[in-house]
Amino acid sequence: MPIHSLLDATVVNTANNYFPIGVQLLFAAGFVATMLIMSALLGPKRKTSDKLANFESGIEITGNARQPMAIKYFLVAILFVLFDVEVIFFYPYAVNFRELGWAGFGAVAMFVGFFIVGFTYIIKKGALIWED
Repeated sequence: MPIHSLLDATVVNTANNYFPIGVQLLFAAGFVATMLIMSALLGPKRKTSDKLANFESGIEITGNARQPMAIKYFLVAILFVLFDVEVIFFYPYAVNFRELGWAGFGAVAMFVGFFIVGFTYIIKKGALIWED
């Protein structure tokens, strides 16, 4: 067989070449379906109060899960996301800072300036103070 026929895309990519993959996918899906059905049919079905009780990682349940949480927790989570996104914006500048020149530096300086103003506002409002 000549080498140029091995590199021909029409010869290499035929439906016959994908048949074993299809058969394997069918067997895998059939195996999963069979195991799920068999475990549902043959598995134990004893429903006791202990089995029907909520399980919280081995810790006994205390109180109501729907009680209100302090807004400070969510505020800190949002601030974490804000800092994380800031770092993501710095990466393209760090990779291309020579090509971006002074215009890129100005854009990054403006971004940092806005960020510092926002962060100063958050500090002055006491968003990170947890004593109350």
